Amino acid sequence: QVQPVESGGGLVQAGGSLRLSCAASGSIASINAMSWYRQAPGKQREFVALITSDGRTIYAEVVKGRFTISRDNAKNTMYLQMNALKPEDTAVYYCAIPLPHTTEWGQGTQVTVSS
Repeated sequence: QVQPVESGGGLVQAGGSLRLSCAASGSIASINAMSWYRQAPGKQREFVALITSDGRTIYAEVVKGRFTISRDNAKNTMYLQMNALKPEDTAVYYCAIPLPHTTEWGQGTQVTVSS
């Protein structure tokens, strides 16, 4: 079982940057699509970005051009570089790792963007 642990969240001013990490407890080399999601207070969890095992990426329209997803299979870690942050990016950010019969979610990391 591969367990993800997110880190890197914090408080940042609008226009600033943060880099989130998702460290997996096991190898991610054979895992295809790994994703970032976020959930703002009072809202449903929403898709942010996805990266496949061969490096293809998909982004939500609201973050396209500002966020960059990447992965380092040697370190069993996925990243989310977030630039030009906006107050509406404030949320708990989760990484999701698909496994054969389930999806493993991390505990989340809080990102707060002040105006």
